[in-house]
Amino acid sequence: MHASRLSRRAVLAGTAATAALTAVPLSAGHARAAEGAAPAATAYRWRNVVIGGTGFVTGVLFHPSVRGLAYARTDIGGAYRWDRRAARWVPLLDHLGWDDWNLLGVEAMAVDPAHPDRLYLALGTYAQPWAGNGAVLRSADRGATWQRTDLAVKLGANEDGRGAGERLLVDPRDSDTLWLGTRHDGLLKSTDRGATWAPATGFPPAPTATGQGVTLLVAAGRAVYAGWGDGGGTAPNLFRTLDGTTWSPVPGQPGGAFAKVPIRAAYDRHTRELYVTYADAPGPNGQTDGSVHKLATGTGTWTDVTPARPDGSADTFGYGGVAVDARRPGTVVVSTNNRWAAVDTLYRTTDGGRTWTSLKDRAVLDVSETPYLAWGEDRPKFGWWIQALAVDPYDSRHVVYGTGATLYGTRDLTHWAPEIRGLEETSVTQLVSPPTGPAHLLSGSRDIGVMYHERLTASPSRGMATNPVSGSATGLAQAARRPAYVVRAGWGDHGNGARSTDGGRTWTPFATQPAIAEDAPGPIAANADGSVLLWSFVHWDGTKHAAHRSEDDGTTWQEVPTFPKGATPVADPADPARFYAYDTGTGTLYASTDGGLTFTARASGLPAGDGQYELVAAPGRSGDLWLSTKENGLYRSTDGGAAFRGITSCRACHTLGFGKAADGAAYPALYQVGSVQPGLIAVYRSDDEARSWTRINDDAHQWGWTGETITGDPRVHGRVYLATNGRGIQYGEPV
Repeated sequence: MHASRLSRRAVLAGTAATAALTAVPLSAGHARAAEGAAPAATAYRWRNVVIGGTGFVTGVLFHPSVRGLAYARTDIGGAYRWDRRAARWVPLLDHLGWDDWNLLGVEAMAVDPAHPDRLYLALGTYAQPWAGNGAVLRSADRGATWQRTDLAVKLGANEDGRGAGERLLVDPRDSDTLWLGTRHDGLLKSTDRGATWAPATGFPPAPTATGQGVTLLVAAGRAVYAGWGDGGGTAPNLFRTLDGTTWSPVPGQPGGAFAKVPIRAAYDRHTRELYVTYADAPGPNGQTDGSVHKLATGTGTWTDVTPARPDGSADTFGYGGVAVDARRPGTVVVSTNNRWAAVDTLYRTTDGGRTWTSLKDRAVLDVSETPYLAWGEDRPKFGWWIQALAVDPYDSRHVVYGTGATLYGTRDLTHWAPEIRGLEETSVTQLVSPPTGPAHLLSGSRDIGVMYHERLTASPSRGMATNPVSGSATGLAQAARRPAYVVRAGWGDHGNGARSTDGGRTWTPFATQPAIAEDAPGPIAANADGSVLLWSFVHWDGTKHAAHRSEDDGTTWQEVPTFPKGATPVADPADPARFYAYDTGTGTLYASTDGGLTFTARASGLPAGDGQYELVAAPGRSGDLWLSTKENGLYRSTDGGAAFRGITSCRACHTLGFGKAADGAAYPALYQVGSVQPGLIAVYRSDDEARSWTRINDDAHQWGWTGETITGDPRVHGRVYLATNGRGIQYGEPV
C-alpha cells in the first residue's frame, strides 16, 4: 500500500509567545522557561475515529488449541488480538513511541501450541540503511505485557515480500527454541524463548544483500521447513531440518519461474502433506506466475495441485495464502495474488487438491459496515493482495483473508463481510474539524483519499470522496469564513482536485487543472471566503513546481511566479486578501496581500534546511501565524509574518493545531506533538497561549509516528484529533 511510505513532511507546532526573541533559530544556549520541569498531565480517553481497516493485513493466525483466539499483523500498523466476546480486534503495540516508529511494522508472529498465553512478534518496518534495527517482543499473557529483545539486523514489514511467511516459528520439539527468518541475514535461532538470538548453524543459503532471504517457516510434524526467496530456476528454495541442527534442500522440489519464490506453507497433520504456494516474485506487486504444490512428507512425493495456471498474458498472477482445515483432512484453501484482470479469488479443495472451487464465484459481499470498500463503484470487489489467509481450527466454515485494505470473513463460505472492528491502519495526512455542520471531522489519507465523518464511532457512510475518486490525499482545506466550501487534492485517475459546497459531503471536480497537477498534486488552500484557490505542486520524488491560482472555482488557473516553489499555501482565516507561505530552503516567510497574485518576502533568518517545518494560522485572527520546527521549537508572529519570536516553553514541535478555547479563555486551545522537556516527545495541550503545556497522552498511547498533523475540535473544548502513520485517526477527550 502506498500509505505505508513514512511521511517526512515538515510539521507545525506551537503556542503563544512569552518572551520576545529574534527571528533566528534558538540555540542550545538559550534558556527555556520550563526546562527541567515535567509538564502537568491530565487523563484522556483515546479511541480510533472509525474507518475500518484501510491498510494491508499481511498475516492472520488462529491459535490451534484455544477456540476464538487469533492474531493479525499489518505492514505499518502494528499487531492485534481478537477479542471473541467483544467481536473486535485489540491493538497490541500502541505503547511504542516516537523513537520506535520503525517497530510498528510487524514482519512475523508466532504462537506456542503448547502454551496458549505465549505470543511472539518480530518487528521492523524497513530494512533500509536509514531505518533502525528490528526487535522481537515476547509475551506470556497474549500481548497484554511484553519483554523486548533488540536485534542486530533489520527487518522489512513494509517491503516486498511482506505478505509471505510466517518468518517466526516456535520449534515443534522444544517450546524454548524459536526460529526467525530474515531478509538479508539468514536464519536466526533462539534457545531461551526469544531473549537472545544467534545465526543458525548449518543453514545452507548464503545471505545476500538483495533478494528476500527466508520467506517462510513452518512445522510439519517434528520437522521445520524454511522457504528461501533468492532461488529460482533450478536452485533449491525450500529447506528443512529434521533434528534442529542440520539443514538440507528438500528433494524433488518444483522449479522454474512459476515456483521461484515460496510464499507460504501449511501442513495437514491428518494426511501428513505440506502445501506450498509459489510465485515468480515475492509480491504483493509484480507477481505474474505461480503455482501450488504439495509434498507427502512421509514418502517425499511432490504433486502439482495448482487450481488455475496464469496464462502469461491477460490473466497473470501468483499464489499467496494457504490454509488447511484442522478438522477435515484434505480440505485446503489457497489465494491468488496480484490478479487484476480476473480479480483475485480463493480456491478451496476437499480432496487434497484434485479439484478446486473458486469461492469468489458465489460470494456475496456485504460492506455496509465499511462503505469505502466499494471504491466509488456499484459493488465491492473480492479483494486484492490476498496473502493472509486462515481457517478457524474450530469452525471449518469460518474462513478469513486479508487484502490491501481490510480483513474479510465468512461463516458459510458464501456470505462475506469485513471482520475488522478495532483494526485501523490508515496513514493519515490531513485533518479538518469544521466549526459548523453535521460532521465534526474531515480527513485525508494515503490510499483512501478524503472522508466525511458524520460520526466518530462508525465508518463514514459515504465512503471515500468521489467525483473524482482519488487515492492518496495531498491537500484538504476549508474556507474559514465560509465553512461549507472545502477543496481537496490528491492522486486520482480522473482529475486530481475537487471542491465541495456542502462541507465535504459531495464533490465537484475542478473544470480544469494545471498540466503539472497530473504528476505532482500537492497542498491546496482556499482563502477566507472561498473566492480564491492556491494550489502548490510537489512531485512524489520531491521536485517542486510553481504554484497556480484560480478565482473561478478551478475553471481557469494562472501560475504564481513569486510563490516559493513547493511551499504549502496558508490562507489568512480572517482576511480574504491574505495568503502566506514558508520557504524552508531559505527560512523566509512570504506573504500576499492581493489574494495570492503576488508574494513578497517578510521575516527571514528563520530555521531552514532539511527537517520538519509547518506554518499555521490561528483561527479567527488576521496575521496570527505559528511556525513549528523539529529542531528549534516554536515561533509566533502577530503581524502577518513581518517578525517572529520564539516560544520558550517548547523545545521541539512536530505538528500544531487549534481547538475550542477553555472556559474563560480568550485564545483557542493549542495542541501539539512535540517536546517540552528533554527526552520526551508527546501530545500536549495549552490553554494559555503556550505559556504552559499539559501532556494529554500516556505511555500506553503513543502510536509510533505521529508527526503529520493534529487539530482540536472548534466546538468541543479538550477534544483533539491526531493523525498517525498506520494507526489511523486517534481522538482524545478528557475523562
